Amino acid sequence: MTSDKGSEAVLSPSNVSPVTRHSPPSPALVTGGTGFLGRKLVERLLAEGRQVAVLGRTPAPDLEAKGVRFIRASLDDAPAVEAACAGIGTVFHTAAKVGVWGRYDDFFRTNVLGTRALLAGCRRHGVAHFIHTSTPSVVYNSRDLAGADESLPLTSNCPSPYPLTKAIAEREVLAANSPGLRTVALRPHLIWGVGDPHLVPRVLARARAGRLRIVGSGKNRVDMVHVDNTVDAHLLAEKALRECHLIDDISSGRKRADGRAFFITNGEPVLLWEWINELLHGLGQPPVTKKISLGAASAVGALCEAAWRVLPVRGEPPMTRFIAAELARDHWFDLSAARRDLGYEPRVSMAAGTAELIAWYRQTGLPPA
Repeated sequence: MTSDKGSEAVLSPSNVSPVTRHSPPSPALVTGGTGFLGRKLVERLLAEGRQVAVLGRTPAPDLEAKGVRFIRASLDDAPAVEAACAGIGTVFHTAAKVGVWGRYDDFFRTNVLGTRALLAGCRRHGVAHFIHTSTPSVVYNSRDLAGADESLPLTSNCPSPYPLTKAIAEREVLAANSPGLRTVALRPHLIWGVGDPHLVPRVLARARAGRLRIVGSGKNRVDMVHVDNTVDAHLLAEKALRECHLIDDISSGRKRADGRAFFITNGEPVLLWEWINELLHGLGQPPVTKKISLGAASAVGALCEAAWRVLPVRGEPPMTRFIAAELARDHWFDLSAARRDLGYEPRVSMAAGTAELIAWYRQTGLPPA
């Protein structure tokens, strides 16, 4: 068990969650517990003395050595997924098929059918709480999102199967909310931090290879979220679900969290391309200066998509219409609901997290171009 961190001012990935402990901790199941976010969440749960099981495809001997029960299964194995929920009090569903390109059926099988199997397992085995890791791209509408809140409708028209299938999964998770199974969906945006294997390494690799272009004006504002803040949000969401029966909407102004979705960010929108160049400068790399218009990038994306459909090409296209829009448009969000109803407040700032990341890359080396 860890000591109370309520008065600690130091911000670091090892900080323990500020969630208050009012009742004996229940066993937790973390899907995707060997991924970037999932592993951080598992480590925080262990630090709080929780019993943890991980559902994943790749064994993690280091986690098992710490007492984690590893369940080797894929999300498309419905019987195994349902069985994994036995004896569990809270499911943290962080696993998903992520990407901007691929067959819709593959995304649907993992993101939708896998989530359905988990919900079925929760009902069958009496799981009390379900925290679903969603994404802000479930409200994609091809337009700027500036200060957007949770009133936006879920997308039904997107050129990428990932947001479409995550939107279906989120809708079903929230519809499953009941007195016996409290559910909530969190929408963290662009998770980053030390150890990130995807977002920042891909940006750095493309920049170092001279393959990164500023799309649009370069003045678009974007929200991001540090991985430690994202873990905080997941634990606070679980706490909010436990306390649903205690909340008086009228007297406190706080609303119940169950059956709802929440945007989760650092609350500090950055000029995307300025932040990328700040990171490159801190690592002794030249800035990104070459530009391409959004219209031209979208046209290139459409051509790449067509080529990837008919040619035997592996991997993701270098540009898609969805990527072009994400790199050029505003997408930052209103945190009012998460602050009020989850008690969420980002602890690791953009400045502190960026400095920590630069120091880490200086020590460990940059990803290959």
